[in-house]
Amino acid sequence: MRNFKITIREIAILTLFKTIFLFLACSPIEKKPLLERGWKQQLEMQLPLLGHRNWIMIVDKAFPMQTTHGVNMLYAEEELLNVLKYTLERIDENNHIRPIIFTDKELGFINQELVPGIEDYKFSLNQVIGKLNVRVIPHDSVFIKIDKASKLFKTLVIKTNQVIPYSSVFIELDCDYWSEDKEKQLRQLM
Repeated sequence: MRNFKITIREIAILTLFKTIFLFLACSPIEKKPLLERGWKQQLEMQLPLLGHRNWIMIVDKAFPMQTTHGVNMLYAEEELLNVLKYTLERIDENNHIRPIIFTDKELGFINQELVPGIEDYKFSLNQVIGKLNVRVIPHDSVFIKIDKASKLFKTLVIKTNQVIPYSSVFIELDCDYWSEDKEKQLRQLM
């Protein structure tokens, strides 16, 4: 059996390695919480997973946090129209989905006297969604549709800094490569 002598220098080196190892082992792994990750990054990660019958809601600041299991919420510390425009651009880049836009019927009846600046918002909203398939329905009707859909399908809510009543925009996703007409033709063939 051999005798091993450990020098002070070797002890110092071992102690240094232990210290470095413990420091690295105890350091937190940088995982950003969901809210700290940018909403854009989260949206882009989820879009490939979303499809026909999923919803994306771009909502005002007073929109309540949901308890429904199928609803995921993000927070975008930005104006609603900026978030809507970005979201629609990202949807357009995906070849599997297309948007069906819903707006609140109540928005059409709000005037400058009730909400100063509302006409500017309506004009800007129309600039963003004017050419798309837009359906105007009463506010409560949207929630009935979303409640029904979220029991089976995911709904993504992006809450914004918007403080204009009834300004939220609701996007039902539809299949981009299969139309209603083709589905009807298929059903007739069957």
